[in-house]
Amino acid sequence: MKFLTFKEPARVLFVAAEAAPFVKVGGLASVMDSLPRALRDIGCDARVMIPKYLPIEGKYKLSTVLEDIQVPTGNTEGPSHFICNVKKFTPKAPSDPVTTYFLENQEYYEKRSNVYGYADDPIRWALLSRGIIEFLRINKEWHPDVIVACDWQAGLIVNYLKTEYRDDPTVNKIATIFSIHNLSYQGMFDHSFVQEMDRDDGHSPVPAFESERLNKINSMRRGIMYADIITTVSPTYAREILTPEYGQLLDGLLRERRNVLAGILNGIDYSIWNPQNDPYIMYPYSKDDIVLRSRNKAVLQERFGLENDKNAFVIGIASRLTRQKGFDLLMPIADIIMQELPVQIAIVGTGEADLMGFFRNLETKYPRRVAAHLSFDAILPHVIFAGADAALMPSQFEPCGLTQMEALRMGAVPIVRETGGLADTVKDYDPDKETGTGFTFEKFDSSSLMIALIRAVENFRNKKDWANIVRRGMLENFSWEESARKYIDVFARASELHSRELAKKKE
Repeated sequence: MKFLTFKEPARVLFVAAEAAPFVKVGGLASVMDSLPRALRDIGCDARVMIPKYLPIEGKYKLSTVLEDIQVPTGNTEGPSHFICNVKKFTPKAPSDPVTTYFLENQEYYEKRSNVYGYADDPIRWALLSRGIIEFLRINKEWHPDVIVACDWQAGLIVNYLKTEYRDDPTVNKIATIFSIHNLSYQGMFDHSFVQEMDRDDGHSPVPAFESERLNKINSMRRGIMYADIITTVSPTYAREILTPEYGQLLDGLLRERRNVLAGILNGIDYSIWNPQNDPYIMYPYSKDDIVLRSRNKAVLQERFGLENDKNAFVIGIASRLTRQKGFDLLMPIADIIMQELPVQIAIVGTGEADLMGFFRNLETKYPRRVAAHLSFDAILPHVIFAGADAALMPSQFEPCGLTQMEALRMGAVPIVRETGGLADTVKDYDPDKETGTGFTFEKFDSSSLMIALIRAVENFRNKKDWANIVRRGMLENFSWEESARKYIDVFARASELHSRELAKKKE
């Protein structure tokens, strides 16, 4: 059997719950925008498919590809099929997103105001997975060589292809990659407290849409089990998830499949994160004239209501405010930091109620030194990273993280825990060797964070050395181009493995 070598442009379909600029909740959407673009730039025919949520068609011109697609539900009492349409966004300019398909179903997508968080989410994502396969079965204009299914919401597409559709010649030649962006989310349940009788071993057929059992299916597990290749979003995270500490109870399965597991670092879009032409910052600057950056520090202080003090050590936080991100480590040491160190803190983000309350109380207790904007804002992170002296990311675990790379590009020195993508992208400062781009700590505890903060503040006093740290960080290159080329290799390997599997079945 002929293996794909991708001498012709590889045809790749990314499947996810969200993709910028059409709909964005988290970092996954940014990746679904930037990675396919980067692949397109090096000759890959990369496309994306997500649900068609209500606001999309009002903002973007879409064309109808197929109508009245009958998607089997497996139900014995409810409807045997759901009806879906597929619409398409076609790029007109190089700056446009890649060709993007939208699965249209009024009941499960267009009547919802949010992307996530509904009791029937398992049905919504099962419909996405099976609806896409049914679309590909009858669509004549384009067919992928490889499907990249992202996170648990798309995990069942891999499962369906290897089971329900394994003998269907219209789709069974498609190789599959399951892309793990965050292993901790595995379905609509807390996977840490599942009773043994409810635990999904992944081998049983996918339940019918009407079945209560569908709510207990671990789509993350099934994606890992059935994919030809498994990827995750940084090399360190790929190693970490093989251990009980980070494996989220799937480390045993991942170790069994480690020979097809690859970690490829996410990148950032330097057309968006570029201090020389960023439309959201007041004063442009570059690595060669970072002295101009101090003007943006004053802008940040004014905009957030902080005291105008050029000698203050301004710490920026632009993040989801969750325990995964490690911000609970600040709780025991916040008063010591504020009382003993010349710091200011600017926060933008939303998240868990107790952490939001903590930052709000800190703002009240230390006016003009702490300022919190506790809601999502796409512009303020640019203001923070262009003006803050440091960016804080003390994550408990971090599959990749984009904010530390954005901060480096903008000249905010990261203070991070050595985990996942943070360990891959931030080099600890060594004054003797004059190397490093940030300040890192290993143990996940408040004392280790405190030491890292003190180190950063003390080194900030030496303006020349600090400027060199900033400059080295701005010189780092985390563009998508190198990662995109690694994905091309993974696509070819997935296709080869899948072709071998099909050949064995024919023998």
